[in-house]
Amino acid sequence: MKINSEKIAFLKGFGMRLQFLREEKQLSLRQLAQNCEIDYSDISKIEKGLRNIQLSTIVELAKGLDVHPQELFDFKSK
Repeated sequence: MKINSEKIAFLKGFGMRLQFLREEKQLSLRQLAQNCEIDYSDISKIEKGLRNIQLSTIVELAKGLDVHPQELFDFKSK
C-alpha cells in the first residue's frame, strides 16, 4: 500500500508531537517504553513518522506519557 504525501506529513507531525511530549516530560525512549506496552524501537520509528499506528497504540502512548490521547493530536499537519 502506497502512502500519499498528506499521510506522510500527518505521520511526521504526530511523531514530532510525540517526541515533544516525551522530551517535555524528560523521558528517554526506554523510559517511555517501560511506561507502556510498546518497544522503544517502535516508539523511535513512530517519532520519525515511519510507522502507521493503530488506535490502541495511541492509547498506550498516552498512558505512557500520562496525558489524554487527544494531546497527541495537538499539531498542525501540512
